[in-house]
Amino acid sequence: MWEQWWIWAGAGLVMLIVEIFAPGFVFLGFGFGALAVALLMGLAPGLITSLPVALLIFALCSLVAWLVMRKLVGERKGQTKVWHTDINDN
Repeated sequence: MWEQWWIWAGAGLVMLIVEIFAPGFVFLGFGFGALAVALLMGLAPGLITSLPVALLIFALCSLVAWLVMRKLVGERKGQTKVWHTDINDN
């Protein structure tokens, strides 16, 4: 069942839709990873022959997608106020 490209494509699309409702780049990397596995399965059917290989490629593609998004979007600095002094320090 997990060797079908359309299952990975459907899972990727579901994760991309979930990202719309739960923003924060949590599901976006996983969605791109699943779509990458679907693309590889569709273009080279003999490349991914088992579930462990598919999961490994999914994990690597998701990690790369997350790192690229982190580099493009960057960290959001200044969200939390950090106090270096106390009001009682005189």
